[in-house]
Amino acid sequence: MIGEELFDQLEHCPESEQRKKIEEMNEIIDGMNKKEFESVFTTRMFDKIYKMIDEKKMTMENALLPLKHAGYCDALKRNFDIKIFISSLNKRFEKMIFNENKKKEGKNEKLLADLCECYLLLSPEVSSELLLICVPCFLKVASVKEETEEVQKEVEMVLLALSNIVLSEVPKELYLNEIKEIIQYHQEHHNLTRLAYQSAWGFLIYRLDKDKSLNEVIVNELHFAREAARELEELTKRLNWKNKFEETSKEEANELLVIRGWIQTLEIFVSSCQLWNEEFVGLISSVVQVFREAKDNYRDICERCIYILQIDAKIRAVKIDVLLESEAVDAVLEEIWQSTLNEGVAHESFNFFLNVSERLKEKTDNEMEEVNRKATKMEIFEKMEEEGYEDTIASLYETFDFLNEKYHDYLSLHISDYFINV
Repeated sequence: MIGEELFDQLEHCPESEQRKKIEEMNEIIDGMNKKEFESVFTTRMFDKIYKMIDEKKMTMENALLPLKHAGYCDALKRNFDIKIFISSLNKRFEKMIFNENKKKEGKNEKLLADLCECYLLLSPEVSSELLLICVPCFLKVASVKEETEEVQKEVEMVLLALSNIVLSEVPKELYLNEIKEIIQYHQEHHNLTRLAYQSAWGFLIYRLDKDKSLNEVIVNELHFAREAARELEELTKRLNWKNKFEETSKEEANELLVIRGWIQTLEIFVSSCQLWNEEFVGLISSVVQVFREAKDNYRDICERCIYILQIDAKIRAVKIDVLLESEAVDAVLEEIWQSTLNEGVAHESFNFFLNVSERLKEKTDNEMEEVNRKATKMEIFEKMEEEGYEDTIASLYETFDFLNEKYHDYLSLHISDYFINV
């Protein structure tokens, strides 16, 4: 393992040479896949770094450089399988964070931020006591308005670390005013990198599942749907989707990871959001656009896009004619008879049409709405008929039992439930 060999070399070279070795190592870390990454950053490796610091063979400043970079790469790729939380180094970081934060005078804010970043970027679970220190520390760094490359990178790092807080609850008074200001300032001045902006939203959206009072802020005050749609559209245009991931440039690879971050954030948003406004039309259209571009080389993104669309089809506030207007119906119809259809996309596609069919059966006492419902039913029926939808569903019917068992999610075994009857 080249990365591990470089770590071993650090033990036997002077501090001035360590920096050069660390720079080499960071370049190698950039190109590691999940398996390679996990083989290097083991409990043994973190314990080794702890020992080198303890024996003064490496300064804390030098130790933080590869650890921050490793955490950055890991969080960006959403691996979440690092072993630092069971290492001696993790315990040392916890102690140092508490001790540095307690200082009344001479507190090293940079060291505190670096320690918090390493801790949160490399740890899947964080205690509530540490969150009370780390979150305000990050928000203070992220609120710096300078637009130099160095400041932008540091802001990106702390916001990515914030977005890594997935499972832990964070008191609203600890973050809401600050994260709102960061997002609103960017909307006016465009001071954040794309990754930093996505990470700020990711942190906020992850809070929505446990705190429904955030609905109004996210939807109507900060305009998440509008912002996410714009970002996805711009990123989609910048990428050459014909290239597979391993063929992309470093810049394109990073932008693709940002798209994956937005899609992951959208999954949480559509599952947790209880409000809807007209900006959702553009958001659904942008998801359809990503889905169509990704379907040849990025099937994992396709599956996630279809999941988002089938949840949209289930939400009563999202009108079915919006799914027509955004071409969501067309996109799923195009996909369902493709030879490349995999189990995940098949499952979500069936769910999409199950939800659409169920929604279109719902009669209303409002005369105008009833006229619109019947017109929408007819339009979707004609699209399905033109694409040979019923024959396709019938040919795949035997897979419903298998998909139910694999995904532990309900799919109707009554084939007529998937049809639009006029």
